[in-house]
Amino acid sequence: MAKLIDGRAIAKKVYVDLRREIGELKARGVTPGLAVVLVGDNPASRAYVRSKDKMCRELGLHSVKLELPASTTQKELLERVKELNRNSSVHGILIQSPPPEHIDEAAIVRALDPRKDVDGFHPENVAKLVLDDASGFVPCTPLGVQRLLTESKIEINGAHVVVLGRSMIVGKPLALLLMQKNRNGNATVTVVHSRSRDLAEITRSADIIVAAIGRAEFVKADHVREGAVVIDVGINRVEDAASERGYRLVGDVAFDEVSKKASAITPVPGGVGPMTIAMLMANTLKAARQ
Repeated sequence: MAKLIDGRAIAKKVYVDLRREIGELKARGVTPGLAVVLVGDNPASRAYVRSKDKMCRELGLHSVKLELPASTTQKELLERVKELNRNSSVHGILIQSPPPEHIDEAAIVRALDPRKDVDGFHPENVAKLVLDDASGFVPCTPLGVQRLLTESKIEINGAHVVVLGRSMIVGKPLALLLMQKNRNGNATVTVVHSRSRDLAEITRSADIIVAAIGRAEFVKADHVREGAVVIDVGINRVEDAASERGYRLVGDVAFDEVSKKASAITPVPGGVGPMTIAMLMANTLKAARQ
């Protein structure tokens, strides 16, 4: 049976370090500030924004929560972004995704000051990741995955990592991060996706599998070789009449069958999720420092 990689416990460890570093910055007269902008009232987004705001307050960060109506225009949102770019008490800005359909998300991201883009999606930060420039910001979920592996003493150096999914949020930046020439990188990375041929054959060759394909319980036991490490980034709602809420949350990995073959695995919830918020806080601290 696989060892459980506890994201909540590792996130707590990260917060201990962050509290100390935030205290040191505050002693020098700098309080790191994070602004989170939510457009519309998507319930999942609202819950995320609440948890981010709560964590900011617990760590003693300056927190700005902007909740704008779904009717907010592109022009109005761009104005708000410009105000936050100019606000010296805000070091990090995050636009909660996805915005309403009439908003051009890519244009909003490009309007962010790249030095405040703690989500790591601005073209300048993407370029810095490609160039191994440590001054840039790496998207929070890939950073969280890397931290889970290093804190769990799982060898990345020289390992074959197969990433399922090629999104700009997880798959692509994670591949770049784990390929970097440093002690938390040096992996051989293969990226597979819905159009990949012989997908199970490729995933079976992996030492580490990262599932971020957005399909409930897609990765089955026959995708995984005995003793592999499995990191499940997915979070999907599946109907469940037996549950009080009428649904349950599952990952992209069929946990029950895969955990019998893997040497270590992340649960959903409680695996990658808590680390994403922890890395957002770490990026905000880095932005304040820089």
